[in-house]
Amino acid sequence: MTTGWTRKDLLGLRELSGDEINFVLETTDAFKQVGTREVKKVPALRGKTLVNFFVEPSTRTRTSFELAAFRLSADVINISATTSSLTKGETLKDTARNLEALQADIIVLYDPRAQRQNRRAPRGDHRGYFV
Repeated sequence: MTTGWTRKDLLGLRELSGDEINFVLETTDAFKQVGTREVKKVPALRGKTLVNFFVEPSTRTRTSFELAAFRLSADVINISATTSSLTKGETLKDTARNLEALQADIIVLYDPRAQRQNRRAPRGDHRGYFV
């Protein structure tokens, strides 16, 4: 197995080294085995709060992220753009900062427009991860 994960954010594949890609693939292979068990849970994120924030509507991706978090024993909160303060004009950066202030341990931000516009997740003293 390759060395562990040291990044705080995962914003795309282009920035990953070959070793990091191998680490992700090896981790997913091990996690795939969890799905074959009778009890499909591991305690990796027990006691952690994960916020899935989806800017664009999604069924498959949001559900797969939520299911993975549940299987890792995280407490999950799902937010969509249509039910957030983005509808009142709040910026995505301010929304992320508000989630940080609530001390979410992990923030998953899914915004396909960000990749198309080559934007990056807000940087700073955040506790969570932006995907």
